[in-house]
Amino acid sequence: MFSNHQTDPSITAKLIKIAATKDVPPGQAAVFTVERQRIARFNVEGTYYAIGDTCTHRSGSLLEGAVQGTKVTCPWHGADFDRKTGAALGPPAQNGVPSYKVVIEGDDIKVEV
Repeated sequence: MFSNHQTDPSITAKLIKIAATKDVPPGQAAVFTVERQRIARFNVEGTYYAIGDTCTHRSGSLLEGAVQGTKVTCPWHGADFDRKTGAALGPPAQNGVPSYKVVIEGDDIKVEV
C-alpha cells in the first residue's frame, strides 16, 4: 500500500475541491481527474474515501467495480482493494493504489494532492 502523502517537507500538499457533499449521497461514487491523477471518490455510509481509480493489475477502472463494505473489486480480473486505504486485498493485483486524504470544508469535498 502507498499513499500520496508527501514525506519531503519541501513539497506542500494542496487541497482540491472535487464535489459538494449534497452531490454524493451514501453508497455513491464518482471519478475525478485531479493533477493528472484519476481519483475514485466513495461515500461509505456518510464517510468519504478517495483512492486511485486505476487497478494496478491491468488498469481497470475501480469506479466500475462491485463494492461490498469497504472493499471494491476490479471489474476486469477481480482484484480487490480497500476503499479506505487503497491496499490490495487479493490477487491478481500485487500492489495497492494511492489513497488520498479527504477533507470536508463546509459543503465542499476536497482531496489532498
